[in-house]
Amino acid sequence: MLRRTFLNVLLAAVVLVAGILATSGILFAQGRSQDAFERVAAVQARQTGALMARPGVVGTAIGLGQGDQPVLLVLVEDGGVPGIPQSVEGVPVRPLVTGKIYALAPPEGKGKPPKDDPPPEDPDLDPTSRWPRPVPIGVSTGHPSITAGTIGCRVTDGTDVYALSNNHVYADENQAAEDDAVIQPGSSDGGSSQADDIGTLDAFVPIDFEGGSNVVDAAIALSSTAKLDKSTPSDGYGVPKSTTVAASINQKVKKYGRTTGLTKGQVYALNATVNVGYSTGVARFVNQIIITPGGFSAPGDSGSLVVVDGKGRDRADDRKPVGLLFAGSDLYTIANPIDLVLDGFSVRVWIDGE
Repeated sequence: MLRRTFLNVLLAAVVLVAGILATSGILFAQGRSQDAFERVAAVQARQTGALMARPGVVGTAIGLGQGDQPVLLVLVEDGGVPGIPQSVEGVPVRPLVTGKIYALAPPEGKGKPPKDDPPPEDPDLDPTSRWPRPVPIGVSTGHPSITAGTIGCRVTDGTDVYALSNNHVYADENQAAEDDAVIQPGSSDGGSSQADDIGTLDAFVPIDFEGGSNVVDAAIALSSTAKLDKSTPSDGYGVPKSTTVAASINQKVKKYGRTTGLTKGQVYALNATVNVGYSTGVARFVNQIIITPGGFSAPGDSGSLVVVDGKGRDRADDRKPVGLLFAGSDLYTIANPIDLVLDGFSVRVWIDGE
């Protein structure tokens, strides 16, 4: 009996040590990966100015190269941009054709025509329709002076209820005034104030078009639970979780938006510095998320909430918010990190009725 007990104790000790060594190896590998990412980020910070001064370069970012090692991506308008180095300061460099990046608002005249008839009780799951109140998230919205964007989600500061979207959707690229109306649907989809009001502009983060660095394109509109619901339409992903998660390369994500409805994709690159075109001018954004494929979004999806598409080991993270969609091209989508957006207004995603 004593021998058996000794062997059992010895076996348990071996398993424990093996577990510690395995965990240490994982942590060591993760630590090395983080160190490598930070090294590339430091080089990116020093080199981005010179790289983006080259004609045809629209940004930089950090992606993965051979062996899943971090590399510096140079975002270019097309494959013909000359002079992209193969490495800088010992860090591999890879050109990535993104095309020009624009804020994703639909052009004038491209929405649905104004409706003369009363709004239908059943909008047939059309995100551009006027929805019965309280409206779902993920559908057409905007300041009356813009075409249309998307309601990202419902947020709260602990007292009031707000609709979250982009500055260029709710604040008309810094041109709107506090308490301006916010409508559902957007004007290009037939919406108008006062008949379609769901709230009023409460706050926005100004966009710097004078060469400074921007972090978020975001605004909130004061609303209510009587006018704004917490879930996407029934063909969407449902209710986002209130707990957020940081983006990571290859992370599976999804969104529901005014133009393309429910789409799925994955995070392709992080820490992006990118020039974004607006009707007002060009604004530079830093610390952005790049998502693929190109069909993940289209004009009119601006303001959509990007959430985790959790499966397998990531199932517990399903529907946790990752970013706020605001720009893109035919090939990629750009999103603000969601924690930077929420922190900017001191709000949180609100899904409960507390």
